[in-house]
Amino acid sequence: MSKILVTGGAGFIGSNLVDALVDEGHEVAVVDNLSTGSRENINQKAKFFELDITDNENLLKVFQEFKPEAVFHLAAQASVITSAKDPSQDVRVNVIGTINLLQCCNELNVKKFIFSSTGGAIYGDDAPRPTVETATERPVSPYGIDKLCAENFIRFFTSDDFQTVRLRYANVYGPRQNSKGEAGVIAIFSSRMLAGEPVTIYGDGTHTRDYVYVGDVVTANLKALESTKSDVYNIGTGQETSVNDIVKQLQVLTSSKVEVKHAPYKAKEQASSSLNADNAQKSLSWQPEVTLGEGLKKTVAWFKK
Repeated sequence: MSKILVTGGAGFIGSNLVDALVDEGHEVAVVDNLSTGSRENINQKAKFFELDITDNENLLKVFQEFKPEAVFHLAAQASVITSAKDPSQDVRVNVIGTINLLQCCNELNVKKFIFSSTGGAIYGDDAPRPTVETATERPVSPYGIDKLCAENFIRFFTSDDFQTVRLRYANVYGPRQNSKGEAGVIAIFSSRMLAGEPVTIYGDGTHTRDYVYVGDVVTANLKALESTKSDVYNIGTGQETSVNDIVKQLQVLTSSKVEVKHAPYKAKEQASSSLNADNAQKSLSWQPEVTLGEGLKKTVAWFKK
């Protein structure tokens, strides 16, 4: 059993991870400002601190009180569109917030730091696909730029006494994903179709993404906790699926005949992405287990509830 702090633990991926950590017998604390997360998502056995990671003074107090041995950092401004509208806020949360956490870890001698980064927005359109971790990073959005910047600060803080793991996610989907924001087309489309509301595709719908189920992402985090070295890992399936194809599959699963509209992109986005996760399979013994078809069924079933 370890004392583990999870930032963003009231959010989509974070709350699923907290549940798994509690099930494994760890003592868990959650730091979340509830801007996109939900109090209902927080495991009752976890200690909760309602706090913004940009509040360095109070963040340090949490570390001093809880004294974590490991930190999972998932709190983020996660919308590409929002990052383009307000890049400075994206920097405050995704870069400065990460630095605040790293300094707290340094102050309290935390042993391990596991960072939820992005593979879907960090490489750019020029990288060969499925993309490996050694590919040149050319992010096209402030979100991707800031995640890469945060990764570089993590590398700066990494030492023999402070192990860090950077997990570069593909497009994560599944139960508890927020359907009210601008990130997560599967959640947004599922929710709207079940409500009988029209859905909007930005662009012509031919742009592709690598969709990975949240349960598989949680497993990757747990394996990263067991890892004994600092490294960066892609967490994806290596498969590309177009937005148009996602819509078609969800229409079948929701028995929906709602109108599908098209609109111009709100911000510059990558045209396509998919991740090669061979490094994670080799070093973490991780590979995705849930197929897209299975994952979509589970996601729609959750939204029906």
